[in-house]
Amino acid sequence: MSESILRWRKPIGDWHIKHCLPIVTEAAGQTLNRWQRIWQGLQQSFRLMVGVHDYQTYLKHMREHHPEQPPMDERAFHRHCLEARFPSQAGKLGKCPC
Repeated sequence: MSESILRWRKPIGDWHIKHCLPIVTEAAGQTLNRWQRIWQGLQQSFRLMVGVHDYQTYLKHMREHHPEQPPMDERAFHRHCLEARFPSQAGKLGKCPC
């Protein structure tokens, strides 16, 4: 084993993580236990990894930052996300689906 691995010490300082914010917020009136929050956070992470955006996060963003604009319905939201990732118009460049 490498000597540098054996000599490694845990760094100390003020930069340590003191508090983690949950990825998924609790639904109205519903309290989630630790494992449910972890599971929902993993689900959201995996969906984002494969390009499926979270509609509830979009609604929260629209309420907080753009209250004057009506949000898209869920079907239009997912269509918009697909169109942004895989454009169907000729001549419009997008991300490669492969």
